[in-house]
Amino acid sequence: MDWGCCFRPSCSQSAGNSSSSAGKGRNSQGQAKVTYGFSLVKGKANHPMEDYHVAKFIHTKGQELGLFAVFDGHLGDSVPAYLQKHLFANILKEEEFWTHPDRAISKAYDKTDNAILSHSPDLGRGGSTAVTAILINATKLWIANVGDSRAVLVKGGEVIQMTIDHEPNTERGRVSRQEVALCPTCQEMCLE
Repeated sequence: MDWGCCFRPSCSQSAGNSSSSAGKGRNSQGQAKVTYGFSLVKGKANHPMEDYHVAKFIHTKGQELGLFAVFDGHLGDSVPAYLQKHLFANILKEEEFWTHPDRAISKAYDKTDNAILSHSPDLGRGGSTAVTAILINATKLWIANVGDSRAVLVKGGEVIQMTIDHEPNTERGRVSRQEVALCPTCQEMCLE
């Protein structure tokens, strides 16, 4: 089974003087061939790129994990840089990660959010969206998002949007600040 997963901040498409960063790769083990790609696009605003990403495969506890994320910064790059460094580490530290990944991901998002708030004098007033995906042994995919960054899955040539943007002007995407802090939108997809 071949499939791919792509991530991008859901901003207006690049035009004019925008700069971008993109990459791709694939897994090294397993029966399923997994390829991934990401695209970070700087908008037209007159400030530096504030987007960070993670795209890698690691091996831990005899398992292959694909870790993928896009963090779209707002009012600076300190919060997305913090997320790039700490969010997956916090998820994998959760005791329930191997038995209940959904709970572990939710707890880690909440703990990471609290850590950002406690470091706010150092990190500034900015913030970030987060879309993360964890692929376990190329068979189970866990996607979580807060904000309007997107993950899409390409399977058999079909593009499937995996996340719903959290936007105040759409009923389906409307989420209160408390709901976002307590539980990111998290879902599992079995790929077998």
